[in-house]
Amino acid sequence: MSALLRTAVFTIFVAGTMAVLVPYWILPKGARWHADAAGMMGLVLLLAGAAIYFWCAFWAFARVGDGTPAPLDPPKRLVVHGLYRVARNPMYVGVGTILLAEAVGFHSVDLAVYLIIWALCVHLFVLFYEEPTLRRKFGASYEDYCRRVPRWLPKLNG
Repeated sequence: MSALLRTAVFTIFVAGTMAVLVPYWILPKGARWHADAAGMMGLVLLLAGAAIYFWCAFWAFARVGDGTPAPLDPPKRLVVHGLYRVARNPMYVGVGTILLAEAVGFHSVDLAVYLIIWALCVHLFVLFYEEPTLRRKFGASYEDYCRRVPRWLPKLNG
C-alpha cells in the first residue's frame, strides 16, 4: 500500500476522529455553525487548518518523507522544507486550527476546552515521544533542525 493511501487511512480514522467525530460528540444535538462574523472567521480558520494538515500529511510526509503521520509508520526521511522551515510541528498546528475554527464557528466553550486538552496532550506527546524518537532516528541533523526551527510558533524571518 502506498504512503499516500496509508496517509488517507490515517487521516480518516485518526485525524478525522480528533477533528470531526470528537467535536461532533461534544456538541449538543442540533448545534449549528453560526453565520455571523465569528462563523465567517471560523470558516477561514477551518480552511487554513485543513490546508496546513493536508499539505503536511500528503505532500511533506507521504510524498517527500515516504511515510505517514502515524507514529508506527513515520516518514523515512526528515522533512525540513516548506512549512517545516518555520515550525517543527505544523501538522499539529493545522489540526489545532481546525479545532479552534470549530469552537469559534459553533460558539462552543466545550470545544474550546477540548482544544486546550487536545493541545496539552499533543505537547506532551511531542516532548516525551516524538522528539526523543526523532533524535534517535536522525541524530545530529535533527538536533541542528531543532536549534534552527521553533517547536510551535512559526519563525517567519530568516
